[in-house]
Amino acid sequence: MDADIAAKLGLPALDKGWVWLVGAGPGDPGLITALGLQALAQADVILFDALVDETLLTLSDAEKIYAGKRAGVRSCKQDEISDLLVTLAKEGKRVLRLKGGDPFVFGRGGEEAQALARAGVNFRIVPGITAGIGGLAYAGIPVTHRDTNHAVTFITGHGVDGKLTRLDWAAVSRGAPTLVLYMARRFAGEIAEALLAAGRKPDEPCAIVCNAARDNQQVIVTTLDRLGAAAETTEPLSIIVIGENVRLAKDLSWLAPAP
Repeated sequence: MDADIAAKLGLPALDKGWVWLVGAGPGDPGLITALGLQALAQADVILFDALVDETLLTLSDAEKIYAGKRAGVRSCKQDEISDLLVTLAKEGKRVLRLKGGDPFVFGRGGEEAQALARAGVNFRIVPGITAGIGGLAYAGIPVTHRDTNHAVTFITGHGVDGKLTRLDWAAVSRGAPTLVLYMARRFAGEIAEALLAAGRKPDEPCAIVCNAARDNQQVIVTTLDRLGAAAETTEPLSIIVIGENVRLAKDLSWLAPAP
């Protein structure tokens, strides 16, 4: 981080014994915040997850420790990650916990912050752009638009047990015109069936944004009655959006033409 820019912005320093929980955004490394760059420049050690673009890691000379979780691969246990953050901070290290998206949006950053608070470790939360907003923007889909929806619901597709999230899907269906689903590809068919049973229209537009805000981003536009079949052929790293605002991608897809 350029020292002159940091000074003009009045950015705080990452001090010894502190942990910063920083959101790196959904993919494009250019979406990192100024505070995120400050942390990269000053950290002694970085614990990063699987969704962080490796370009960001090249900006720092800090020690780098992989601390990610991805479906289908060996993952770090959450309590081990939290314990390591505490240990490093108490050793007087300047610690950056770098997470994809936003640490407080389905990122388990709240659990890590709770562990730090219990241990008496100083920490700062640096929000990032979550995939359910930024990833959709890279697909030309505004998460809200006054002509389509005045409310949006963000949902995680699976619970702590790895199974479909236990929700009142009828209430979810009525709650907002637009639904944004994280980590839901594997259960897309079941979710679609539940929403159809609750009265959502079969031809309601849906989109699956794969590898959002990355060089290999792919956008699949479909309908609710075909969502399950469409999801079976997509990449695991996906955001699903259901609602009339998906139609806007036809005109607003700036990164690549919508199919």
